[in-house]
Amino acid sequence: MRAVSNSPRSGHPARLLVAYAVMLLVAGGLLLALLAYGASLETVVAAPAAAGAAKKSSHVLAQVLLALIAVIAVGRLLGFLLVRVGQPPVIGEVLAGILLGPSLLGVEWSAWLLPSSVAPYLGVLAQLGVILFMFVIGLELNPDHLSSRAHSTVAISHASIVAPFLLGAVLSLWLYPRLAPPGVGFHSFALFLGVSMSVTAFPVLARILSDQGLLRTDLATVALACAAADDLTAWCLLAVVVGIVNASLSGAVVTLGLACLFVAGMLLVVRPLLRRLLQRPATADAPVEAPSPSLVTGLLLAALLSALLTEMIGIHAIFGAFLLGAIIPHDAPINPYVRERLGPLAAMLLLPAFFAYTGMRTQIGLVSGLEAWLTVGLIIAVATLGKFGGTYLAARWTQLDHRTSASLGILMNTRGLMELIVLNIGLDLGVISPKLFAMLVIMALVTTVAATPILRRLYPSAAFSPS
Repeated sequence: MRAVSNSPRSGHPARLLVAYAVMLLVAGGLLLALLAYGASLETVVAAPAAAGAAKKSSHVLAQVLLALIAVIAVGRLLGFLLVRVGQPPVIGEVLAGILLGPSLLGVEWSAWLLPSSVAPYLGVLAQLGVILFMFVIGLELNPDHLSSRAHSTVAISHASIVAPFLLGAVLSLWLYPRLAPPGVGFHSFALFLGVSMSVTAFPVLARILSDQGLLRTDLATVALACAAADDLTAWCLLAVVVGIVNASLSGAVVTLGLACLFVAGMLLVVRPLLRRLLQRPATADAPVEAPSPSLVTGLLLAALLSALLTEMIGIHAIFGAFLLGAIIPHDAPINPYVRERLGPLAAMLLLPAFFAYTGMRTQIGLVSGLEAWLTVGLIIAVATLGKFGGTYLAARWTQLDHRTSASLGILMNTRGLMELIVLNIGLDLGVISPKLFAMLVIMALVTTVAATPILRRLYPSAAFSPS
């Protein structure tokens, strides 16, 4: 197996620090200028007409089970087919939810399979699935990836967030008057669009590296480290944006203050307690045994409680679950035990509810006409330019070679399921319209699907296994 020989150098820390500070100062100044100018813009989108009363279903459980059966079966089939051509199976699962919605089946057939009466129940299952999924993603983050190349990986990761965030804010100057829902302030719209452009799908990135036979290379180490730092930063940014959207200026300050207290408590109090409780190394006299059911139950309760606290604070439940998973020691015996048991449950049973729920809300038919599809192309181009360009330039600055820098940019441009989670939050908050939601879903699919074939061109000799 060919290993990537170049890795980001940690030399010249002063130069990296100066460049990092300049990047943040310039980006902050530009963002403030954009927000000040955009505050004067007005939307032209008409308020949506009130929908007719939905038919009450007397068999809600049957409808929910039918929806789950359909999306799981179609998702597995599409995932199996897409894996044969080198795509991660999650793309098939995402497509299943969209294809079973009104985008392909039409309103009548979609209403029979996924009637609006089951939307609240699917929504609850979807939220629970995403909470558990983000808890597992937090468990998968390995802090060793971050500490091994701290200076360079943080710089690359934050450049891959700052560039698309700023470009998303610039794009919002054009999108806001045309696609923002009525009554939404420009600040909320621009900040959310910036976050939606900045997300990287950590699990999809890892799967692509594994399928390409690159998981043990320096490229994989750098990519996973950058994606981990990217995820942590992006979810923190999302929590800030949600707090701003959900409250007035004074309320936002209170929300952010409570969020900072929550994070500080988790890092300074909960993390040391978990380390002492969970890290019990094996000895000759006392080998490590499987965690007790009480310990596993306690950990799940802690994840749900953490999610509940952040939901009450106003920064969304997924952030609390993700943060708790991230602070649990990666080498604790319970970590792989929970991941191996909870991960498949969340991914195979509960997340399909999220895909079905997303499919119900995605109406590709709203994207009609040349101007709409040109707008989709512009969104894809801006998202790719920001993510790929920011990553590539920062990687070259840390003295990575051209091929590795380009590969890193392609990998960081994958968005996948993480983007769908962000977009659903935006739609729930009313920050984006259904039409813009559909456009951003298309962007997420295109940027994720494009990653594997481009990476295979950059590494044509890499071992590839579709299994």
